[in-house]
Amino acid sequence: MHTEDIALDRLIRALRDRIRPALTRPVGTLEVAAWDVGGEPVGAATGLRAPYRPFAIGQPWGRPWDTTWFRVRATVPDPPPGDLELVVDLGWRDDSMPGFQAEALAYDADGTVLKAVQPRNNWVPVRGPDVEVFLEAAANPQFFGAHIEQFRPTPLGDVHTAGNEPLYTLAAAAVVVRDAAVAGLIADLELVAGLIAEPAVDSTLRAVATRALQRAIDTLDARGLDVPAVREPLAVVLDSPADGHPHRISATGHAHIDSAWLWPLRETRRKVARTVANVLQLMDAGHDLVHVMSAAQHWEWLREDHPALFERARERVAEGRFVPVGGMWVESDTVLPGGEAMVRQFTEGQRYFLEHFGTTSRVAWLPDSFGYSGALPQIVRQAGIEYFLTQKISWNRVNRFPHHTLHWVGIDGTGVFTHFPPADTYNGELTAKELIYTAENFREKGAASRSLIPFGFGDGGGGPTREMLARAARAADQQGLPRVRVETPEAFFDAARAEYPDPPQWFGELYLELHRGTLTSQAAMKRGNRRAEHLLRAAELWATTAMVTGAAAYPYDALRAAWRTVLLHQFHDILPGSSIRWVHRAARQTYEQLIRTLEELIGAAQTALAGDGTAPVTFNAAPVEIAGTPAGGARLGPAVTYPAATVHGLTLTSETTAVTLATDGTITSVRDLATGTEAIAPGGRAGLLQLHPDYPAHWDAWDVDRHYRASVTDVTDVQSLEVSVTEDGAARAVIERRFASSAVRQTVTVRPGQPGVEIVLEVDWHEQQRLLKLGFDVDVHAERARFETQFGHVTRPTHENTSWDAARFEVAAHRWVHVGEPVGVALANDATYGHEVRRVARHGGGMATSLRATLVRGPQFPDPQTDQGRHEFRFHLLAAATVADAVAAGYRLNLPPVERPGVAAVEPLVRLEGDANVLIEAVKPADDRSGDVVVRLYESHGVPGRVTLRTAFPTAGLSLTDLLERHVADTGPELRLRPFQIVTVRLRR
Repeated sequence: MHTEDIALDRLIRALRDRIRPALTRPVGTLEVAAWDVGGEPVGAATGLRAPYRPFAIGQPWGRPWDTTWFRVRATVPDPPPGDLELVVDLGWRDDSMPGFQAEALAYDADGTVLKAVQPRNNWVPVRGPDVEVFLEAAANPQFFGAHIEQFRPTPLGDVHTAGNEPLYTLAAAAVVVRDAAVAGLIADLELVAGLIAEPAVDSTLRAVATRALQRAIDTLDARGLDVPAVREPLAVVLDSPADGHPHRISATGHAHIDSAWLWPLRETRRKVARTVANVLQLMDAGHDLVHVMSAAQHWEWLREDHPALFERARERVAEGRFVPVGGMWVESDTVLPGGEAMVRQFTEGQRYFLEHFGTTSRVAWLPDSFGYSGALPQIVRQAGIEYFLTQKISWNRVNRFPHHTLHWVGIDGTGVFTHFPPADTYNGELTAKELIYTAENFREKGAASRSLIPFGFGDGGGGPTREMLARAARAADQQGLPRVRVETPEAFFDAARAEYPDPPQWFGELYLELHRGTLTSQAAMKRGNRRAEHLLRAAELWATTAMVTGAAAYPYDALRAAWRTVLLHQFHDILPGSSIRWVHRAARQTYEQLIRTLEELIGAAQTALAGDGTAPVTFNAAPVEIAGTPAGGARLGPAVTYPAATVHGLTLTSETTAVTLATDGTITSVRDLATGTEAIAPGGRAGLLQLHPDYPAHWDAWDVDRHYRASVTDVTDVQSLEVSVTEDGAARAVIERRFASSAVRQTVTVRPGQPGVEIVLEVDWHEQQRLLKLGFDVDVHAERARFETQFGHVTRPTHENTSWDAARFEVAAHRWVHVGEPVGVALANDATYGHEVRRVARHGGGMATSLRATLVRGPQFPDPQTDQGRHEFRFHLLAAATVADAVAAGYRLNLPPVERPGVAAVEPLVRLEGDANVLIEAVKPADDRSGDVVVRLYESHGVPGRVTLRTAFPTAGLSLTDLLERHVADTGPELRLRPFQIVTVRLRR
């Protein structure tokens, strides 16, 4: 070990003092000029013609989020042999953080994109003798890294608060000649050093490598930098083949580009261009590179902003070297989006790839989302995808996931061949250390031999570098390393499945034991998304009905644009609430405008359908009947009336439900009058607000750590409590509360004709590093609870028998949670996702079930203003509830009927006869704009279902399709569904 350490120490100094300095040599003379944009970025046509001023090396530049264009001119009278390059240092603070600080896109004088410059990739190829390069440099703040205090509040997260002081100093710019032989020697030395440093390498090989390295440095000491002579002692290691190493690695070029995170959407557009420019330069230079890019949105931004670059990339797509992957509009969160939105992520993405590249993706590519819904296997398979890839589950904090290659089976029984790269990163660099770790970490050793590494700088983009490709070439057949081959994900998956056709199975969701706070952070993102999803459902339904009946034309372009806006904002750092303030401020504005647009589209369609009149017409876009209004139709006439509710003291009573409040405004009883069932545990309370400290160990906006439970404050102080019967016959209690710097108006309502109790919370939140929960002590004994997810529900334990159970202390639900076997308590919500259900000790002895929803948080990083301000939350608690009751309550709360003046009822365009557990999720025109109607339905209870589909218009036939609306089989109106199955039917007209 001592000899190995000495050899490695000698190498470090030799590289620093004698070898790396010889890699490049400055040539020629150079001058720099600059132009500050002073606002939003401009195109190349403007930047190239700007009024430049002289600029000196060492001069500060770049106010936060601003752009500076640099013009670099150089003269190299007699260009020497070698690669001529412009190298730039924009003033980077930490060269290990590419994509997280200043970066630039380089153009020639004609506006042709050349390449990007970033830390550790700071060069641009040029030609002499006269050089002119323009650099569009973005002064993006660096929020964390080796020299930055991590996870601290900062004003730099919004252009409105970031200030005007320059962030960077132009540290260097020079035209150099690069010695390719020295670069090759550096790669050779790093590989040998990597073998020496890794204990997993055979001890004999490490000894041989140590001696070879010592002799190489001895040669350097004696003869200077004579590259062939220094390399010659290394040949005994470098020229030795892999000798049947049992592991095979597919290396795929990749640059994870967060659609927004520590930068706004507008900066991501530029990151995409920079990354693509880097990739194309490597391919044009002859490097053996296969590169993937997911997110159809990123491709579309590239097409809009840099059409020439897009066309160059499309040529490489045709060659099979630049691979559109994933099949999604963006790499979205998969836990929070609703069912139809999750479908549209894939249909919009796959259709875009088909339209522009003539192909669809066979691989779902989601390396960095925060857990994976159990509905996803069925959705990806129905979208024409065969394989699934992620690595995020390696971030689990408690339980190590037992597999890297597996068959992941969803809630409906659909499976997808899945791989988790054992490198435990999606930003691979292909070092010897990383390759050796990959082989050693692979959990299917002995049964399978293949894994995949996505390599290239990512999160902020950048992609592969020539140094990484040099490592890949050396690792293709190198003793001591697994064999590495640069190839497509499809090639890897095809070979892996052929080798391992019967892998272990994993059933249900892939729960990430980290980042649980993303279910709650930035509550406005959750509300905006939930509202937009349901308005889109209504807009499509009524516009399709109007189209088929001839009442109005279908607004194809407007609704497609609306969907793409929603899908973009479901990206896994926007909807989860983990981006900087700028991102969420802009998203709130976008949601507001989008909701107005959708309401206008819905109003126009409903007006066309109801006709010109003054009679009340009630529209119901939900797939369940509500108050006498048919699912998917509209009723003419006044609302159905029920006996008014009553108030006696603090008890609110309707013909279905009696609710009693304590003097502190909490609920002590919710009783179903038909069955006599009591929902609230003896001595327990419902509607109880509870405040906890919220200091996660690391990732503020992302995490809720288990230790938050150690301290709790019940919010029971009452400023006022008033009970009354409203004009519409509802019994209502209004409770005003204040705590710390915040206030809550809590309204408890029992409505005629509607079972259960509604709770509305208007929260004026001004707490930081606290979280607020709404709790219910329910009188139900059940070992498991059900939580709605896309197209069904997942079942999770209410106990903590195992470490896997205990790790699920904060979990996701969409519109409802149900506790009971099979009858119990249901809680529906209109915009809340974070929940917990657990067995707890009763106040008077015994056990109860605690059901709590997380409302708001106050994390400091990356947005110190997270959740500050006003919020509204709606809940509906049902006693004696089945899963069917929970499903219906979820739809009623999120798709309430809408009344408009008119003259005519509207017959549902399509309806189902038969089992009530099968529901219609979407009614829309076919994407090919043929005029056919597409109906998507699913089984919602987890049991088989049988229905007959009826239409209000003549059809030429029905066919089953996949999610891309491609024909699968002809069918009649009678349909059978397995539990949680999604079925798409095309009605030909």
